[in-house]
Amino acid sequence: MIRKRHPKVWKAFNDLGKRCHEAGSLDEKSRRLVKLALSIGAGLEGAAHSAVRNARKTGVMPKEIDHAAVLAITTLGLPAATRAMTWIADDVRRAT
Repeated sequence: MIRKRHPKVWKAFNDLGKRCHEAGSLDEKSRRLVKLALSIGAGLEGAAHSAVRNARKTGVMPKEIDHAAVLAITTLGLPAATRAMTWIADDVRRAT
């Protein structure tokens, strides 16, 4: 919706995302797992799905993605981690 209604805003948003992604010293795999962890922590289902898809595209393995959700258990609680595992399973199933 935003992309179609406000293409300049969409482009600026994507440019910012690219610049943030490249701003530090983390490798690609680490950046993808951090993005997933942030999505899980914020409880953002759409962002988590996107993070899983992007991680898989760059070669992050399903067991590594799952580990991010397992790590959420002691920080965010079992319900949040279980919710994340469900989101992850949706995307891993689609990819196979």
